[in-house]
Amino acid sequence: MSRMAITRGISAIMDRCELVHLERVPLDIELLRKQHRAYEKLLIKLGCTLIELPSEDRLPDSVFVEDTAVIFDGFAVITRPGAASRRPETPTIAAVLEPYMELHEVVAPGTLDGGDVLCVDKTVFVGNSSRSNETAVHQLESILSARGYDLRTVGVEHCLHLKSAATWIGKQRLLVNPEWVDISHFSGYELVEVAPSEPSAANTLVLGDIVVHARAFPLTRARMEVLGVHVAPVDISEISKAEGAVTCCSLVFDA
Repeated sequence: MSRMAITRGISAIMDRCELVHLERVPLDIELLRKQHRAYEKLLIKLGCTLIELPSEDRLPDSVFVEDTAVIFDGFAVITRPGAASRRPETPTIAAVLEPYMELHEVVAPGTLDGGDVLCVDKTVFVGNSSRSNETAVHQLESILSARGYDLRTVGVEHCLHLKSAATWIGKQRLLVNPEWVDISHFSGYELVEVAPSEPSAANTLVLGDIVVHARAFPLTRARMEVLGVHVAPVDISEISKAEGAVTCCSLVFDA
């Protein structure tokens, strides 16, 4: 079995990306590409075989492949992103995944972004955000319940997606910003809170025994490391200006 990671190049018009909670600032496209390539190299170093898709220069947000699909054990759900401008991103992702697994899809009027779906073993948390609606949650629950998964809807605020506010960091631990997510839904898990001065630090990507985390958040990284968590920091400062984070830029699965 090998670990695969789908990535997609930086769009030439990424400065037109969708923004909800951040003010628009100029993006340095060359720096974005440099940081994205460094991120891809880290994925390779941590054992991933990359499936590198070319940039989609008509689709400014298309580097954020996480939002186009949610991958489970042996099957995936192709999403219907909440931002209409992002819906043309999904067909190419479906075509890549189809040889590897069974596919399902969210259909209209459902909307779901992959960034709102946090999977911890057989428990699936779905963010009640501006991008994911109740119709899609019901569709996802119908797909998952037949396969033994438990779905829980979680309230989020002040951020784009659930995984902006909570992610799994291994064992029974979640890294959370309790100001952005209703942590009452996470009973049974050890909650590690982000440093108060680093509210955007809750997003992580676990690859084996390593937790990939944005370099910009050293205080939160220290909170994980004191617990014995092995953290690999990566510079995504320019990517974060587009409301991106470390989970956003890849779709990881075992093949």
